[in-house]
Amino acid sequence: MKPIRVILFFSILLYISDTSATQHVSCRKDTITDQISASVTHQIIPVVTRVEHNAVMKIRLTNLSGKPVSLYDITLSLKGTSALKDIESVSVFHADEKGRLDSRKQYGQSLKPAEKLTFKSKLIIEKPEQFFWVSIKLKSEVELTNTIHISCTEIKTSQGYLQVHATKAAPDLRLGIALRQHKDDGIHTYRIPGLATTKKGTLIAVYDARHNSARDLQGDINIAINRSFDRGKTWEPLQTVLDMKKWGGLPEKFNGVSDACILVDDVTGEIIIAGLWMHGLLDAESGKFIEGLTDDSQLWLHQWNKKGSQPGFDVKETSQFLITRSIDDGTTWSEPENITRQVKKEEWWLFCPAPGSGITLNDGTLVMPTQGRDEKGEPFSNIIYSLDRGKTWQSSNPAYSGVNECMAVQLTDGSIMLNMRDGRNRNNTEINGRVICTTNDMGETWTEHPSSRKALIEPTCMASLYKHAYISKNEKKQVLLFCNPNSISKRNNITLKASFDDGATWPENKWILLDELSGRGYSCITSVDEETIGVLYESSQADMVFQKIKISEIIK
Repeated sequence: MKPIRVILFFSILLYISDTSATQHVSCRKDTITDQISASVTHQIIPVVTRVEHNAVMKIRLTNLSGKPVSLYDITLSLKGTSALKDIESVSVFHADEKGRLDSRKQYGQSLKPAEKLTFKSKLIIEKPEQFFWVSIKLKSEVELTNTIHISCTEIKTSQGYLQVHATKAAPDLRLGIALRQHKDDGIHTYRIPGLATTKKGTLIAVYDARHNSARDLQGDINIAINRSFDRGKTWEPLQTVLDMKKWGGLPEKFNGVSDACILVDDVTGEIIIAGLWMHGLLDAESGKFIEGLTDDSQLWLHQWNKKGSQPGFDVKETSQFLITRSIDDGTTWSEPENITRQVKKEEWWLFCPAPGSGITLNDGTLVMPTQGRDEKGEPFSNIIYSLDRGKTWQSSNPAYSGVNECMAVQLTDGSIMLNMRDGRNRNNTEINGRVICTTNDMGETWTEHPSSRKALIEPTCMASLYKHAYISKNEKKQVLLFCNPNSISKRNNITLKASFDDGATWPENKWILLDELSGRGYSCITSVDEETIGVLYESSQADMVFQKIKISEIIK
């Protein structure tokens, strides 16, 4: 090699070396170090519309080197996602001191969806641990049966490319709609979901609209609905259907209506919504009506507490059982009807609907789950039923004592199964399970089911029970569906379960975890169509989240 060429060759080498140095790193994938590691934790939550930050994955960087390390890239994969078009953007944020997503501190820029996403920003990490959250924002309208699959595939630092360890395999995250969020329409909190499908295929979501606080009755609470005409993709604005307003000379805060139950008459198509109305307040110790209440009065008592509701029928003695009806698919609703004297025994302290939904039996009888307090003030569950299309109602005998909120289904043999919330279950590690009874004579007598207090655990919370009919290989079949917080202590792990033997067993391989984080935990299920079910529940992500699941996923 001639001298001039040698000089030129080494000059080029020196230039390349200097250029690499100014870029701070010349990484190769074989420069991995054990002193710096990365791990990810996936959250199983509904990824919902109308929420800016769906925090789906937490990234943890651990630096044991004792020296500052520069972070350059975080690479994510959306491979396996049903439809990238559902996603508006993906972002990475720092975690705050409590480990939560800090929307004020973003790493890199938000990116449009693609199978591979690389977030770039130089960040010097001096702490032994650094946490980030991966956040997904959905478009306003999505296909709810699609799923999102997201994983962290690569992290580039000044020490090389890190191996990324996952605490569990990346799940397929389900989409949902944040149907009701805190402070929507100026209302403080939405609670107590009910859900039904009309004969025309309209979905009706019903709930408490709690105007001033999240607290139960007594308070300014109305029962309201949203309707969907496209199987849950979009929903009409809020519509109030039960509101006693300023009745009896008392302000709205002393005329609350709560705990809605919705029932669709499968014969006529009429829709009935029931609610509990509480007028004024009773004294907690004497049970006597308190006179002179005004908007400035700060007294509060719940109908289930102490003597908050008493024997008798009058509005100043006991809470009232109201219903409203619609014969035009939920467009308009009748004035409230008070059926307390029809369904309540005078000696009972309280009688009211159980929240959720009612059913139409095979012979056309209308059945609504109910609850109350007996002549000693103890809670019980039962049903009311109508043999004349809802014109008049009769109340059954209590199915069980020490229980309250419940839901009913008709089994293959024609009997009615009642699934009940039991106060003994909270934190009970020895015996924990929903109370389950059946009746063949409209609740004149009840038999405890073999699965009672054994099969379906709870932290003491409302739960939903529903029967879905479908056709498989030209044969009519049915599956029982159950949804509740699958826990004995917290209202978390909202799980959908299925039974193919009329509730005798609930095989674990059929469980679908919807939301592992804590929420208020109430839920309600309906058939969107033969191929799809819908669930409306109180989620960790919003007051009310609506999701859809294909029945093929459950019965496969």
